[in-house]
Amino acid sequence: MLKNFNGRPSLATVLKASTVAGIAAAVLATGVPLEITRSYAEAVKVQAPAVPSFANVVDAVSPAVVSVRVENRVNPVADNNDGFSFDFNGRGFDDLPDDHPLKRFFKQFGQDPNDQQGHQRRFGQNGPNGGPGGKGRLRPVAQGSGFFISEDGYIVTNNHVVSDGQAFVAVTNDGTELDAKLIGKDPRTDLAVLKVDGKGKKFTYVNWADDNNVRVGDWVVAVGNPFGLGGTVTAGIVSARGRDIGSGPYDDYLQVDAAVNRGNSGGPTFNLSGEVVGINTAIFSPSGGSVGIAFAIPASTARDVVADLMKDGQVSRGWLGVQIQPVTKDIAESIGLSEPSGALVVAPQAGSPGDKAGMKAGDVVTALNGETIKDARDLSRRIGAMQPGSKVELSVWRAGKAQPLTVELGTLPIDQKDASADDNSQPQQPEAPASEKALADLGLTVGPSDDGKGLAITGIDPDSDAADKGIKEGEKITSVNNQEVSSADDVVKVLNQAKKDGRTRALFQIQSSEGSRFVALPINGQG
Repeated sequence: MLKNFNGRPSLATVLKASTVAGIAAAVLATGVPLEITRSYAEAVKVQAPAVPSFANVVDAVSPAVVSVRVENRVNPVADNNDGFSFDFNGRGFDDLPDDHPLKRFFKQFGQDPNDQQGHQRRFGQNGPNGGPGGKGRLRPVAQGSGFFISEDGYIVTNNHVVSDGQAFVAVTNDGTELDAKLIGKDPRTDLAVLKVDGKGKKFTYVNWADDNNVRVGDWVVAVGNPFGLGGTVTAGIVSARGRDIGSGPYDDYLQVDAAVNRGNSGGPTFNLSGEVVGINTAIFSPSGGSVGIAFAIPASTARDVVADLMKDGQVSRGWLGVQIQPVTKDIAESIGLSEPSGALVVAPQAGSPGDKAGMKAGDVVTALNGETIKDARDLSRRIGAMQPGSKVELSVWRAGKAQPLTVELGTLPIDQKDASADDNSQPQQPEAPASEKALADLGLTVGPSDDGKGLAITGIDPDSDAADKGIKEGEKITSVNNQEVSSADDVVKVLNQAKKDGRTRALFQIQSSEGSRFVALPINGQG
């Protein structure tokens, strides 16, 4: 048995070390001369695990990853075929003096700027913009990344990569350039599909990963075209799941710490089995470069959207047609919900499926087809993932109890600003008159509205809870605890009933020119 030297770690510590750094540190701690430790180092090397390498994964997936070059028509003032553009501030060559440097330049190189035939040879019959009607030539305007998802040439990338393009070129990892056609795009999830004609060639492609097997802490490899450098590989781990970065109702991003930069957009993030776990789409970066926080569209979202785009060139989504907001702790307490979950209906859109099914402002959707709804974003994603025409069973919390509702989903309009269940389009409301009546306990001064519906807010105590919750002068109270109000007396009556029911908060529906929302306020200053 190996003994300690002067109370220091024994040489058994060295044998247990799993890295060269650990060996060195342990040897120095024992005070054993380095020349006699070679055999121990060799013994440790035999026991130590192999150093992880991503080379096998990279070798397998790299042929499936492409750079995406986006081209559009640019209209320079004048453009020769050597790539120079000139702006004479509206003056032609004839207007320039004979001693002008540009005239001397062209004469020096044997080109007379007044030679109309030469001008046509250089610029084409349609003038300096080079195309019919002066539309300009196609020039690269953006670049990103993508990957083959089928052997017949379908490529997945980001919508924001291709959105401004008129022509597209996919560059494979061996440098081959392939003209690509835009098959379809979906701005709501920032996904797009291109197609190249391989003339019978079968492309190397990759498959989607199962989201259920993606864990925080798993290794991932990102492959893409950062800064136009071409095929570049970076590695990291899954840092978080379910990130909401405020880009839309379908936010459900994976966060990874692999280095992702400009140009990586649309490129894949792989697991160690070479499956696509996400599509790189955004970074958090105060500097414009990677700081270790990148966001990828998860495979579960991308799989269905890409399949729809490949089939029809567009995505058909279910539509409920109601504006919703999250249920906060205060709101839950004000309506008697045991916990702050579900999606609070602010207003159904007239004629929408939700409106036809009898959904009302103040309803809280707590379950869909028997599955609990976590929050407003969860409801939006689930409704959007369903096919139009589907009948769904909703559990709605209304007037202190759960009620069932059956809704036949519609089709989300193409011009709808917000997806699926989230409809923020609201009519403008008239400004409130100046009449005032104080509700001192709430920090509000109110008066009748022009249309006789609701109460105009004509004053706010800046030190009140109402002010803290963002209520502003000029907005309107349309209901309290889901009961319509048109006078201060109506409000007081509802508040008194809430106190009798043991509530400490009341739910105010506030409407402004930007839409409608719910705010829970404490009754008589109770918190």
